[in-house]
Amino acid sequence: MSYNQAALNRVWTEIMMEELYRQGVKHVCIAPGSRSTPLTLEAVEHPHLKVHTHFDERGLGFLALGLAKSSQSPVAVIVTSGTAVANLLPAVAESRLTKEKLVLLTSDRPIELVQCGANQAIDQLGIFSQHVTEAVNLPSPSTQVPAAWLLSTIDHAFSLQEKRGGSIHFNCPFPEPLYGGEDKTAFSDYVQSIAKWRMASTCFVEYPSPTAVDYVAQINALNLSNRKGVIIVGSVSLAVAQQAGLLAQQLGWPLLCDPQAGIGGDWQRYDIWLQNPQASGLLSQADTVLQVGARLVSKRLNAWLKSHAQHSEYLLLSEFDDRLNPDHVTLRHYQVNIEQWLESALRARKHSQHAGWGDKLKSWSGLVPRLAPTRRHLTEFDVACSIERLPNNINLFLGNSLIVRLVDMLANPKGIETYSNRGASGIDGLVASASGVHRDKGRSTVLYLGDTSLLYDLNSLSLFTHTQAPCVIVVTNNDGGAIFDMLPVPQDKKVRCYQMPHGLRFEHAAAQFGLGYCMVKSRQDLDAQIQQHLVSGQGSLLIETVTASDEVADMIRQLGRDISSFQTHAS
Repeated sequence: MSYNQAALNRVWTEIMMEELYRQGVKHVCIAPGSRSTPLTLEAVEHPHLKVHTHFDERGLGFLALGLAKSSQSPVAVIVTSGTAVANLLPAVAESRLTKEKLVLLTSDRPIELVQCGANQAIDQLGIFSQHVTEAVNLPSPSTQVPAAWLLSTIDHAFSLQEKRGGSIHFNCPFPEPLYGGEDKTAFSDYVQSIAKWRMASTCFVEYPSPTAVDYVAQINALNLSNRKGVIIVGSVSLAVAQQAGLLAQQLGWPLLCDPQAGIGGDWQRYDIWLQNPQASGLLSQADTVLQVGARLVSKRLNAWLKSHAQHSEYLLLSEFDDRLNPDHVTLRHYQVNIEQWLESALRARKHSQHAGWGDKLKSWSGLVPRLAPTRRHLTEFDVACSIERLPNNINLFLGNSLIVRLVDMLANPKGIETYSNRGASGIDGLVASASGVHRDKGRSTVLYLGDTSLLYDLNSLSLFTHTQAPCVIVVTNNDGGAIFDMLPVPQDKKVRCYQMPHGLRFEHAAAQFGLGYCMVKSRQDLDAQIQQHLVSGQGSLLIETVTASDEVADMIRQLGRDISSFQTHAS
């Protein structure tokens, strides 16, 4: 009987893996463990699933997040029982906000071994709370539970994920023995009830997606051609950002792109020039704001939206019905397929009677780099602006903390597929997420992040040891959390309790994980090292730039003062 239980565990997990594949799962991320053996072995044996491994469950979750972010498809995660499950929470919380589809397959002790002092057993029921879209506590594999129930349960969870995004959780309690179940013939009669499904290639229960919506009437009712508007692009794919850019060009409206969009334009660096009353006042002549996607980095742009929404029309396009209104302003939230909506708007081929109304703001964008303070040595301003010179045929991953804000302030990207973790905006898991993006696309990836972020995810450098194409990690080392120098933190506690200087360098970390390493001290050297490695390098290169902890804050303040006081004769 015990041998049959091992085989039945494998029967159940074989059914699960096949249905996950039919639901669109192509990648499976696995951490080591014994209790998860039935899931692991069936995932590895499935002919169409690509397996990724990592010894660190927290990093594993973020690896899956990056894969899901890039592939736009669900990614499965397999871990053993106990705290291994709890380590997935940071990535799961991020996916709840940014809608990447994770499928969590967490192994568990059977019910009789929970809350009784058994080893490596914690209460895993509801462990992810409201951070998951659906949580299913499966029973232990048993012939008393029909295989059809297992399939329909999986399919229902996926149907909810399709509507809402985010993660779904299947808690899988496996009784021992966990090994020796390769011969499944004893359960031929049990699986006969799903013979029709086994012979097919479709899901057991299908939930057809609604047919494409015709947005023409909705768009015509907005009468965009009679409006003096501005288009703001948030966290969307490069393709969608480019569509929004075409619509802005067609209407003759200003285009303000978040760094996550991957493109810039003639009105970029708005986070700086919005500090000037004259420039801000000119932008405020807009009677309509069309925002494509959400989660904007710029606090100044968000503040402008909050103020401006009181006397203009604010339109928001998003894929899901989440409440994306942090300042609780009056707006119209359209839940749409953004790509289809923009295609419909472009087909209308209407030109605004106010076309070109915001062209005078272009000079303010050009003014920012001219006023930006410079130093003879390499600065964090230089690091942020280096993304403008990256080739277009790569992935760019922007870390949180200072780098993404500096890119928002200073850079004008020319069209590059850009990724970030700007849901919870944590600094954990950035290396692992960037690795996931690289693994899906299989092309060179450049990651920019800070020193504390890298220290937090140092284990995940192992994911860059063997890469499919040359990759570059650019770490700005300002000896701790220099971003706190921008905040009104008590001076006597700033260094010890906020910045937490560490005095560390990353040369030996790169060597430990088999990465190339160099430290650069000039803008020209930084550009040259990135370009040379992407063109002719192998594996991954860690580039370290060392800056003074208080320098960048002083430069940002100086630039803000200079742009705020600047006056132009343009009106």
